Amino acid sequence: MSDSIDYGHLMHNAMRGLIKTVLEDVRDNGLPGEHHFFITFDTTHPDVAIADWLRERYPSEMTVVVQHWFDNLDIRDDGFSITLNFGDAPEPLNIPFDALRTFVDPSVEFGLRFEAEDDDEDEHGLHSVDSDAREEAQPVTSTQEPKEKPKKDADVVSLDSFRK
Repeated sequence: MSDSIDYGHLMHNAMRGLIKTVLEDVRDNGLPGEHHFFITFDTTHPDVAIADWLRERYPSEMTVVVQHWFDNLDIRDDGFSITLNFGDAPEPLNIPFDALRTFVDPSVEFGLRFEAEDDDEDEHGLHSVDSDAREEAQPVTSTQEPKEKPKKDADVVSLDSFRK
């Protein structure tokens, strides 16, 4: 039993639940209006499943865009699977919610940023978040600077082009 409430961990779980709900709605009804998502995830997470050539090209982090064409969107309690088009080659991706780093919908200037929690894992497998990370566990707008800028590429989009 812990002697404190781990609000940072609880906030991360709530934000992942929000993303799950949004993706379930998109799966059932499609993307409404101008909505689209930039999703950045940790490619080193053990449950991330991507093509070998993508893992070689993006060995630590990757940002994908869910907008005009996507297929096979499947949402589970622990993550989601989706097929995206990379240079006219459809590629399936499996992304656990625990691997997410950012989720941004620039059409409404909404974004969430997740800090890595495994740095402060305790003996029970629970994660604690220090005071700096607690601030990062709050919803952010797409105008805030990410800690690391994603690589620019035809298939991976930098958020810089959407900043004011």
